[in-house]
Amino acid sequence: MRRVELVAANLSGEALAELKQWLGITRPDEDAQLVSLLAASLDMCEGFTGQIALEAQYEEVVRPCDGWCELASRPVRAITGVEAQDASGMRSALGVADYALEIDADGTGKVQLTGNISAPHSLVIQFAAGLAAEWASLPDALRHGIIRLAAHHYRERDASKAVPPPASITALWRPWRKVRLT
Repeated sequence: MRRVELVAANLSGEALAELKQWLGITRPDEDAQLVSLLAASLDMCEGFTGQIALEAQYEEVVRPCDGWCELASRPVRAITGVEAQDASGMRSALGVADYALEIDADGTGKVQLTGNISAPHSLVIQFAAGLAAEWASLPDALRHGIIRLAAHHYRERDASKAVPPPASITALWRPWRKVRLT
């Protein structure tokens, strides 16, 4: 699986304001650095929980399979396009009659080839994924954990020795953790 983020989640509005309030920062001097810390914390949240927290647009390259091909990313909110990719990397859009889409209740996105097309080397699937469409609708535990982790990294940026993040962050995220055996 190879996933590429096409359009990142917006962290420069409410998320940035919440982090700045948490840290007591009023000036815009460090906004870019704070947004970068939020993005890193969001990535760490995803790595821990196994779920994309805040909606963004992605594409994932998967090998075609007999039956349904599952996306590794979860939770999928919408599948917006499917392309066939040959061995050289050339892509061609598939028509809607060439595939079927399904999104399970747990957010598993699936694609099945249905048309009379020759088996491509791989499929490139464009989709939107995330537990919440916007920062304010993100579950409180995830949002607070992301803010606390970003604040921790900001405060410890000049420390001479590494200080581990507070255990409260994983305690906030643990109920959202999805572990899959592959």
